[in-house]
Order: sequence, then structure tokens, then C-alpha cells
Amino acid sequence: MYQKFIKRPLDTAFALVIFLMALPVGIIIAAIIKLESNGPVFFKQQRIGMNIRTFTIYKFRTMRTDAPKLPPNKFKDVNKYITRSGAILRKTSLDELPQLFNVLNGDMSIVGPRPGAAHNEDELIVERQKYGVFSVRPGITGWAQVNGRDELAASVPHKVAYDAEYVENMSILMDLKCLYKTILTVLKSDGYNEGVVSDAIKQPRIAVNQQPVFYAKLPSQAGKTSKRSVVRRQDNTKSEKNN
Repeated sequence: MYQKFIKRPLDTAFALVIFLMALPVGIIIAAIIKLESNGPVFFKQQRIGMNIRTFTIYKFRTMRTDAPKLPPNKFKDVNKYITRSGAILRKTSLDELPQLFNVLNGDMSIVGPRPGAAHNEDELIVERQKYGVFSVRPGITGWAQVNGRDELAASVPHKVAYDAEYVENMSILMDLKCLYKTILTVLKSDGYNEGVVSDAIKQPRIAVNQQPVFYAKLPSQAGKTSKRSVVRRQDNTKSEKNN
């Protein structure tokens, strides 16, 4: 009900307002990118969206054109490929602004699980299929992004656990909470990391007094849905699956 009749109209209205407000900033960013390095202003890539349908995602280009076609967390020398303006755009997430076009096109939502790449994130795709994450539109920001951001890149089970929790609890209040935490996360640069995530931080950090349990709907043999614990994270950041 919320996703079909409320969320989509809100996404469209919000994206249009932000697009108009951010247009002058976008023009300045585009000019800086073009002046600083050779190549297009926009970075385009095939991503997996709702119902496992591929679509083209748009971002401001933040890397040189000779950068390897891999997720940034997959190679160690990523910083040598990131442009000077790109480093600022990535840290502030301003490189995501062109995805407002994706929202207006209906490929994405403002809030939802971040879309994985179509060609080099097979493990993420498989895990998300298990927990019904593809039943919703992917988002510019999401519950996983405000609970670990780049530090979750090397931990697919934890990332999918947050995605599953969002799908299970999707509502206007959940979306507002994500937006509020997104602002705080960007301002504080929480979880921001470039390149291969070290063993010391690849597990998401958690306060000592928190022990969240995440759930996802799974089909039962009778055709109904049941709840299954996906990941329980203890205060020592170790995780285990519960059956």
C-alpha cells in the first residue's frame, strides 16, 4: 500500500523539488569536472533494480577514465584514480545528485536499498534474492548506508541484513528516519572509506548496549510468509545466522 500509493508520488515530488533547488550546484559541479579532467561529466553504469530489472544509473564522474571497472572497495590503489573534485563529491555524496533523474524515471526511490552493479556483485544479488530485497525500488540512500556506509562494502551479509530490515519495516516513518540519519552521516563522514576495507573496520561498528536482530519475510511451504532471523550482531561485532 505505502510503496504503491504513497511512496512513489512522494518520491516524484521530492525529487523534482530537490532537482530544481540543486540545479545551480549541479551546473557548477559539471563545469569543474569538465575543466579538471578529460572525459564525460556523468558516470553511467548498469545496476540491478526492482524485480531484478537492470537500469542505467547516473552519477557525477569522480574518477579518471582509465580507472578499473571494479567497485572501489575491490582495489587498493583507488585514490590514485579519484580526481581532486571527485574526492570531495564522494565524501559529501554530491556525486549522487544525478540519480534524481533515476527517481523521476521510476527506476529508483529517494530511500531504499542501494542498487548493486549488474556485472560484478553476484554475491550481493544472490543474498538479496533470498530475502525479498528486490521487491522494492533501490534508493539514493538507504538503511545500510546510514548504518555503516562504505564499511559495509566488504560484508555482504551485514549489508543485506540492513536491506532486509528496511523492506520488512518500510513506511513513511522509516524513510524519514533514513533521511535524517543520512544528513548526520554525511556531515560527520561516518563510515566513509575508499578502497579495500581493512579487517579492523570491515564489520560495522555498534554501540555496546545494542544487539539488533534483523528479519526478512521468507515464503513458507504453505504459501504464507514467515519471519527468519537474518543476522544478529553482538557488541563485539561478530555475527551469526540464526535458523
